[in-house]
Amino acid sequence: MTINAGAPVVVGVDGSAEGLAAVRVAAREAAHRRRALRIVHAFIWPLMHVPVGPAPGGPADGGLRHQAERYVEQAMAQAHQVAPEVPVTGVVVDGAPTPVMVHESRGAALLVLGNRGLGGFAELLIGSVTVQVTARALCPVLVVRGEPRARGPVVVGVDGSELSIEAVGFAFEEAANRSAPLIAVHAWLFATPALRDGSMPRVHDVDGLGEELDRVLPEAVAGYAERFPQVAVQHLLVRGTPAHVLAEQSKTAQLVVVGAHGRGMLGGLLLGSVSHAVLHHAQAPLAIVRHRSRPH
Repeated sequence: MTINAGAPVVVGVDGSAEGLAAVRVAAREAAHRRRALRIVHAFIWPLMHVPVGPAPGGPADGGLRHQAERYVEQAMAQAHQVAPEVPVTGVVVDGAPTPVMVHESRGAALLVLGNRGLGGFAELLIGSVTVQVTARALCPVLVVRGEPRARGPVVVGVDGSELSIEAVGFAFEEAANRSAPLIAVHAWLFATPALRDGSMPRVHDVDGLGEELDRVLPEAVAGYAERFPQVAVQHLLVRGTPAHVLAEQSKTAQLVVVGAHGRGMLGGLLLGSVSHAVLHHAQAPLAIVRHRSRPH
């Protein structure tokens, strides 16, 4: 999928402190990418058939819709403080958070979600919203985790699948934009890395297994390393569970990147135990790549 050169960074807000933290991260991401920022509040109350305007006899600026508009205005002010050079727009969109944000992803370069929030984004990481949005979004999704760092490497999980390689490409672009080193990580426990079609190769000798593992990282990064020679790359082959290894690496990373639906040890990332573990335990922002822009 090729993302329009004018596509903005989109961030979802809900009036919470965590939502404003996501806005600050999104503003910096927009500045890195030289893109506009679009701030969106999913306004669910009309679906509940409750009054959203000012109460009879109450202040003219009261009511749920005015409150939602203030959330957006506050978020826009935060974005201007962080990145005054970035064009910012804000909008209140009627609808539930998941369909609203999935629809927004259709025209976004990057979709940014906060860690935990209120209203429709409550318990984002342990509820269904983040799983549904990241599974269906048509652009990379950045979930703001931990304390954003200006320094540290970009870490990417590699399993040898096509979508894992998509994540590698995104990670190289991020490392180049941030002038950061890149750590490509392959964690394994059993058997061999998956083939590109997702099947597991049949291995009958231990030496062959070692050789197969040794090829995963070099093959995954080779083309991108040539395209981004300014990025210093480290290969890290670790025996362990992917979620644990990536969570450990996140302690010093400024960004962790994973593919949306990898194979092998990262298989079923968004819908299985790995996604929940990484989302709960990562100590850096986590980018989940399903579709990404292609360099022109």
